[in-house]
Amino acid sequence: MKVLVIGNGGREHALAWRIRQSPQVREVLVAPGNAGTAFEPGMRNAPVAPTDIDGLLALARQERVDLTVVGPEAPLSLGIVDRFQASGLRCFGPTQAAAQLEASKAFTKAFLERHRIPTAQYRVFTDLDSAKAYVRDRGAPIVVKADGLAAGKGVVVAQSVAEAESALDAMLGGDSVGAAGHRVVIEDFLAGEEASYIVIADGTNYIALATSQDHKRRDDGDLGPNTGGMGAYSPAPVVTAAVDAQVRREIIEPTLAAMRAEGHPFVGFLYAGLMIHHGRASVLEYNVRCGDPETQPIMLRLKSDVIELYQAAIDGRLSQVACAWDPRSAVGVVLAAEGYPGPVRKGDPIGGLSVTQLPEVKVFHAGTRLRDGVATTDGGRVLTVCALGDTLLAARRLAYQRVESIQWPGMFCRRDIGVRGLVNSSA
Repeated sequence: MKVLVIGNGGREHALAWRIRQSPQVREVLVAPGNAGTAFEPGMRNAPVAPTDIDGLLALARQERVDLTVVGPEAPLSLGIVDRFQASGLRCFGPTQAAAQLEASKAFTKAFLERHRIPTAQYRVFTDLDSAKAYVRDRGAPIVVKADGLAAGKGVVVAQSVAEAESALDAMLGGDSVGAAGHRVVIEDFLAGEEASYIVIADGTNYIALATSQDHKRRDDGDLGPNTGGMGAYSPAPVVTAAVDAQVRREIIEPTLAAMRAEGHPFVGFLYAGLMIHHGRASVLEYNVRCGDPETQPIMLRLKSDVIELYQAAIDGRLSQVACAWDPRSAVGVVLAAEGYPGPVRKGDPIGGLSVTQLPEVKVFHAGTRLRDGVATTDGGRVLTVCALGDTLLAARRLAYQRVESIQWPGMFCRRDIGVRGLVNSSA
C-alpha cells in the first residue's frame, strides 16, 4: 500500500520511518517533508503544505494513496479528516469537532470541568483588565495559556504576578501569538512532574502507547522559556502502575466516553499532558496528535506493525489487536538553532549527518531543508538524536555520543535530557 504522512517535523519523520517498516507498505509520501524524509529509502516528499487541504486531497487522489496519517494539529483543526472521509479516502486522525480538544483550550477546560476529569481551576478571559485583576487575586505562580493553536509557544508558566501580566499584555494586549491569544485561559499552577500519556483511540476502545516524559524548558535544570520540547525519554518511571490505572480510569476512559456521548467520537492519537503529584495525575492539556519530541523515542521502541494499529482504529476494532514494545529505554535529544524559541537563522549546512549509524541510534529531522543535496537548517528545532539502551543511562550516553558528531554554527541542546528519569528509577 501507499501511505501519505502530512507534516514536516521530527514527529512526521518518525511516523513515516516506522510506517515504512511495515511489510504492507511499498512507499511513503510525506507532504511537505524535510531533508530527513528526502533521504529515507522508500520515501518521497511532496511539496504540499499541511494546511492546503485541497492540495492534499488532490495529491492523495493523484497518487492513489491507500491511507493518510496526519501529523500536526493545524490540518486536523481545519477538518482534513472530514474532507478526506467525505471523498471516500481513509485518513487517520480526529474529526474537526473532536479536534477542538486541542484547538481550543477554553473548550477543553469546560469539557474537563463538565465531566469531572481532574484538572486545575481556571477562568477564561478576553478582556485584559479583567484578566490582570484575576491574576492579582490568585497570585503566582500561575499559568497563562493562549486559547488557540500557537505551535507550542502559547503557554507561560509565570513565577510572578508581573510575569503573568506581561504575558497577558503580549497576548490580549498585543499580538504575540496572533488570533490564538485573543482569548486566554488562566489556570492555577499545579506542582509535580509532567508526563505524556498518548493513546490510539477508535472512538470507543484504545491502546496506550509507551509512556514518555519531555522537557519543555529551553535550558538545563528546567530553566529558560517554554519551548515545543527540547527532548524526551521513554518509558517515564513517574507513571507507575498505580498512576497508569488512575489515568485510564479517571482521564482517558471518561474522555472517550464523553466525546462519544456528545456526538464527537474520538479516533486518532489522544495525548494527555499530565501533572503527577503525590501519585495522582491531573490533565494539563490535551493534544489530538502525537507529541513532538515524544513521538521519536516512542516510535524507536514500537515493535508492532503500526499500519495494523491505524487500520484497526479507523475500522473501530482496536479491541482485537495488541501492541508490542521494545523493553529497552529510548532517549531523544533535540538539537536547536541559536535563538530558539525566538527568531532563528536558517540555511546553515549541517555537518556530521553521514557518520556511520548504529542500529540503536536514529537521527530524526525536524527543521531541515534539502538544498543542492545538502541538509540545511530550516527552523528552531532542527534534529532529534534518539538512541535505545538497556538502561536509561545507557540510552542517554549513546544519544549524547551521537550529538557530539553533529555541528552547525550556533547549535545547542540541553545536556540533562532523561535525568529526571534516572532520579525516579534505578535505570
